Amino acid sequence: MDILLGLQWGDEGKGKIVDFLAEKYHMVARFQGGPNAGHTLNIGGKKHVLRQIPSGIFRSETTNLIGNGMVLDLVTLKKELVELENMGITVRQNLFISKKAQLILPAHRLLDAAQEHAKGDHKIGSTLRGISPAYQDKTGRSGLRMGDLHQKDFEQKYLERKEDHLEKLKQLDFEVPNWGDLEEDFWDAVEYMMNFQVVDSEYFINDFIQQGKNILAEGAQGTLLDVDFGSYPFVTSSNTSAAGACTGLGVSPRKIEETIGVFKAYCTRVGSGPFPTELFDETGKKMAEIGREFGSVTGRPRRCGWLDLPALQYANMINGTTQLYMMKSDVLNTFSEIKICTHYELPDGTQTDKMPFEIADMPIKPVYKTFKGWEKDISEIKTFEAMPKSFQQYVAFIEQELNLPIPLISVGAERDETVWRKV
Repeated sequence: MDILLGLQWGDEGKGKIVDFLAEKYHMVARFQGGPNAGHTLNIGGKKHVLRQIPSGIFRSETTNLIGNGMVLDLVTLKKELVELENMGITVRQNLFISKKAQLILPAHRLLDAAQEHAKGDHKIGSTLRGISPAYQDKTGRSGLRMGDLHQKDFEQKYLERKEDHLEKLKQLDFEVPNWGDLEEDFWDAVEYMMNFQVVDSEYFINDFIQQGKNILAEGAQGTLLDVDFGSYPFVTSSNTSAAGACTGLGVSPRKIEETIGVFKAYCTRVGSGPFPTELFDETGKKMAEIGREFGSVTGRPRRCGWLDLPALQYANMINGTTQLYMMKSDVLNTFSEIKICTHYELPDGTQTDKMPFEIADMPIKPVYKTFKGWEKDISEIKTFEAMPKSFQQYVAFIEQELNLPIPLISVGAERDETVWRKV
């Protein structure tokens, strides 16, 4: 099994790469997160955003698995599936869902909003999709799972969770709007999902492995949002790192072969939290405009900044990355100067290339190395050798500093705007 995941704060362009690679794999499996993650694919000039469905769904010969580590909003999932079915995609044949995947219930979104509101000025920047409350129920051993839908006592279990959730909302003094509509949508989605294939996913995926079939584990969000290793508390509620693929799918670490780390040629972040290389000037605005940096799910503008090597080194260490894929290189086409952060300067004046524990609590000044920009449109270039020398030097420096190869470079949103190179 290979793993593909993001090395930054999410939005690295993983969806395009999974779709691009999917034909080489028998299965694409999602292992964590939920509808807070949006993977954007551009196919034939048309944009598609997948929130909970694996990005291999557009390949008819590829099996797609929603793993046990995910939390599912059935209302959102139904909308996604109906859209795909209307396009002629064979979702009922090619999509399998783990019985152990947790459910996002109607009140989870309300609890998310209520908890975020209660934080006042210390908001995390939640997407308000119900992710955190669903994972809280999971770790609190009170959540409902996909397999429960097929149990006779599901409705009773749901009513018990509903009562508990409404009591929590009352304690938070949060007004419950349109409760009837929320429940109606939920039960409609439950009925729709009864016709989909629900499996013991840990057996299902390991049977594929035993048969010698290729599997790609698809991560959502990014390593720097990992609940254990991200910029806590400004993180998501799941393990977005390679370890999360093992627990989120039920696969032994011994079965992992390649770990592919995806990163942008610069950095972005959505919501609150530390961002050492963030740009507040016209350069940052220009990056956002050219890169169309708005969340594919939330629509929120992304904060932009230069590439951060200490953060990338940290993510590579956590994941055991074996190769790097660099995305959105074309966004930097028009910049005369391009910078890379090589170290952090701490408040006491010392420099480090490591991620400090206090990153969310203290000011950090990035130390930059400046490169000459290539100032040329590279989106039509098909080989690395044909790239401008300054672009080649930029890539070579990153490879040297991280001691990892970059065999794939994305120069545009479409499938064919991708450069493979020998490394």
